[in-house]
Amino acid sequence: MLRWGILSTAKIGREHLIPALLKANNGIITAIASRDAGRAAQVATQFAIPHAYGSYEELLASSEVDAIYIPLPTSQHVEWSIKAAEAGKHVLCEKPISLHASQIDDIIKARDSNGVIISEAFMVTHHPQWHKVRDLLAQEAIGKVQHVQASFTYYNRDPANMRNVPELGGGVLPDIGVYPTVTTRFATGAEPLRVSAKVIRDAQFGTDIHASARVDFGSFEMSMYISTQLALRQSMVFHGDSGWIELFAPFNAGLFDADTVRLHNADHSEVQQFRFAGVDQYQLQVEAFGRAALSGDEQDKEKLFSLEDSVKNQKLIDAIYTAGESENWETV
Repeated sequence: MLRWGILSTAKIGREHLIPALLKANNGIITAIASRDAGRAAQVATQFAIPHAYGSYEELLASSEVDAIYIPLPTSQHVEWSIKAAEAGKHVLCEKPISLHASQIDDIIKARDSNGVIISEAFMVTHHPQWHKVRDLLAQEAIGKVQHVQASFTYYNRDPANMRNVPELGGGVLPDIGVYPTVTTRFATGAEPLRVSAKVIRDAQFGTDIHASARVDFGSFEMSMYISTQLALRQSMVFHGDSGWIELFAPFNAGLFDADTVRLHNADHSEVQQFRFAGVDQYQLQVEAFGRAALSGDEQDKEKLFSLEDSVKNQKLIDAIYTAGESENWETV
């Protein structure tokens, strides 16, 4: 069993990763840390976690922990991923692992020099609905992909929320813009060439709150819009010359809507529907990470979202920011 330590008592950890780890077949939670020792003790009691620490350093030094899950504010991801690696711990870090692609190079160096696994927590790449979409596209079930359309929006104007605080790495692109980009790349196996974009910032918060982008993948185009100040919506459509594929809960599967992939032929005379009921993509993620960490097998490691893949995805996000400022096509 892989022994996990949780670095902070953040909401996503309490609501998704800790429950997933409690269900996982190859991992246990042995410790949790917070800069507030009382808070760490409270969450440890809630989930029956044996050890609670009042500092992150104590957790990293613990001999009871093999792997660290990091759900800290985005601005702290690089620092603590490196510190965890230097402590000899494997790392699963919440997305985005960095706010700039160039910073990921330092994490790669820490990974390689310490012989640990570090992966960005894109749980969507472990969900079978996305593997189904990838297989359908590879089989040319909709012919040649011509266009991918993506939307991901929610409404949040809480000034205390980290998503609205620039110093903590807030903004719509770091928070949810990474999902349409990573799933398009994952499903098609293609990499972007250039991008044009519009990015709007909130006058009060200073964070980006709306973004729309056209991404040129060479053989097809991806268009997306994302927002932290629009009514809740998420969808992904892959449009080919002989059909199209739609996902109804592409990112928050099972929460936003049912985990459903629908395949249409060209004239809508035939529709196939694929359902994935009862899937916990967070559980699948931590179990895949556990297999890779415990076995050390390269094939298991290849099933994780690699730091090299993180660099590619973040380069696209960086280019969207640049294109939003220049109002020109920018190379990825």
